[in-house]
Amino acid sequence: MAAETGRAGLAGIVALSLTLSGCGFFQAKPEQSLEDLTPEQIYNQGEATLETGKPDDAAELFAEVERLYPYSVWAKRALIMQAFAYHRDRDYENSRATAQRYIDFYPAEEDAAYAQYLLALSYYDQIDEVGRDQGLTFQALQALREVIEKYPDSEYASSAILKFDLAFDHLAAKEMEIGRYYLRRGHYIAAINRFRVIVEEFQTTTQTPEALHRLVEAYLSLGLTAEAQTAGAILAYNYRATEWYDDTYTLLARRNLQAQAKGDSWLRQIYRQTIKGEWL
Repeated sequence: MAAETGRAGLAGIVALSLTLSGCGFFQAKPEQSLEDLTPEQIYNQGEATLETGKPDDAAELFAEVERLYPYSVWAKRALIMQAFAYHRDRDYENSRATAQRYIDFYPAEEDAAYAQYLLALSYYDQIDEVGRDQGLTFQALQALREVIEKYPDSEYASSAILKFDLAFDHLAAKEMEIGRYYLRRGHYIAAINRFRVIVEEFQTTTQTPEALHRLVEAYLSLGLTAEAQTAGAILAYNYRATEWYDDTYTLLARRNLQAQAKGDSWLRQIYRQTIKGEWL
């Protein structure tokens, strides 16, 4: 009897809940339109959405702040956050375009440095492996230079310098790869031209010691011992602690040659400039 009474009570509660539900008592409150929110509320929604790992949705919310309240201080904040959200979403084209708009609209603002840095990153983060076209690397270098030269005192300058050096080394590595390709196939003149670019234009990169060693290999293969010895002399003076100097020393010693400046080639000029300081 008690069980039947319990079942009857439960049935009554279920019936009541269904009735109330049908009357809309438990219906969800309709979602508030963005037009009814303040710019700060929309901006905060964008930040919250970004924190949940949805940068594409966050970018849309930041864009709405700019659209609905174009002349507010929140629109300015939202614009730089929109560029950041696009970058977080790896939508580099939109990130770059948005960052550029910020620079155009607010060139004197403190966040202009960050906008320029984001613009540079939109190229830098797309740099492919060495074997592919390096057009983006050139664009990254140009954009990073803008950060370094226009905003030298900003917090992004040191990071831009580091990335500039890495991108510069990336270009040198591309030249090395092509030079090695020619060297392996016995196209010594073509290989020398590539290694020469590194020694003359990328001498501050990590590729220079190997480039000098490869020049020694290429010139010895052509029987141009004076050039080979001069390349070895530059290597010995600047990079004696590297494995490339050891390999060069062994290579020259097998031919009873020494690493010393000889002749009057372009390498002798490099030797005079970098070692003796004779620039004229």
